[in-house]
Amino acid sequence: MHCSGNYLTALLLVLLLTGCGSSPPLQSDRYYALSPIIRETPAATPASGVLLVNTLAARGFLGGRQIVYRQDGQPLRVERYDWLLWEETVPRALAQSLADAIRDAGLFEFVVTPADRARADYILSGEVETFEHRPTDQPPRVVASLNLSLVRATDRRSVWMKTYRGEEQVDASTPEAIPDAMAESFNRLTARLVGEVVRDLRGNRQD
Repeated sequence: MHCSGNYLTALLLVLLLTGCGSSPPLQSDRYYALSPIIRETPAATPASGVLLVNTLAARGFLGGRQIVYRQDGQPLRVERYDWLLWEETVPRALAQSLADAIRDAGLFEFVVTPADRARADYILSGEVETFEHRPTDQPPRVVASLNLSLVRATDRRSVWMKTYRGEEQVDASTPEAIPDAMAESFNRLTARLVGEVVRDLRGNRQD
C-alpha cells in the first residue's frame, strides 16, 4: 500500500522541518547503505584481461551524500533531505556495486577499482544522471539513470556504451515508514540496473 497525498505532505513537513529556539530537538541524521544483492550466473570462462571500474561522475547534489528528491509539479526544482543521507556517495557506491557484480559474475579475469592502482586492459566509466526520490508522484517512486561506456585501455577505442534508466515504486503505510521504504526501493532499483549492465557486458565480452 502506498501513502496518500496527505501522508506525503506530512512526510515532507517532517523531513524538511528545522528547529530553532524552543522548537523540538532536530532529527538526528539517518544513514542508508546502497548495497544491493545481485545474483547473476557466473560465466563459464572469464574474458582475458583486467577490467577497471572507475568511480562514476555526477553533477551537483548527486555527488554528495544527501538523498535528493523532486516534487511533482516542480520539475526544475531539485532538493535534498536534511537528515536522510547515504552511507557512501552515490557515484562511489554504484561503482562498487558494478565492480562486485561483474567480479561475482566472472566476466573478466580480474576486476579492479582505482584504489587498486592496477594496470587495466578495459575501463568501465560513466555518469550518474538521475538518482532521486519522487515522494509526491502517484504512486511515490524512486528513479535513476546512468550512462556507461566500456573502452580499451590501450587506445581508448569504444567497445560498448549504453544509457540505463529505471524506476521503482515506494510502498509504505505511514509517513514514518517512508524513509526505510525509499532506501529499500533504491536498492531494488540499483540491483535491477546493475543486473542489466552485467548481462550486457556478458553479451559484449571481448574474449
